[in-house]
Amino acid sequence: MLRIRLQRHGAAHAPNYRLVVCESTARRDGRFVEIVGSYNPAAKGKTEPLKVALDRVDYWLKCGAQPSETVASLIKRARKEVAAAPAA
Repeated sequence: MLRIRLQRHGAAHAPNYRLVVCESTARRDGRFVEIVGSYNPAAKGKTEPLKVALDRVDYWLKCGAQPSETVASLIKRARKEVAAAPAA
């Protein structure tokens, strides 16, 4: 079974996360299939705190991947940001 979950990177007390598609039996920071985004909770205006490739997330969800609770909320937040962004 595939899961979309967070993979922790970064220094102690300064985490950065990757949103990855992986097997549910894989370790937290172990083997993954694809990186579909990134999340930096400490980004204070320097960079975008959340970057998600929504087209790839939709693809994996259609393939049966289940997002973790945290990832589901991040995907929801990313969809709101895209909807709120002015059309260029």
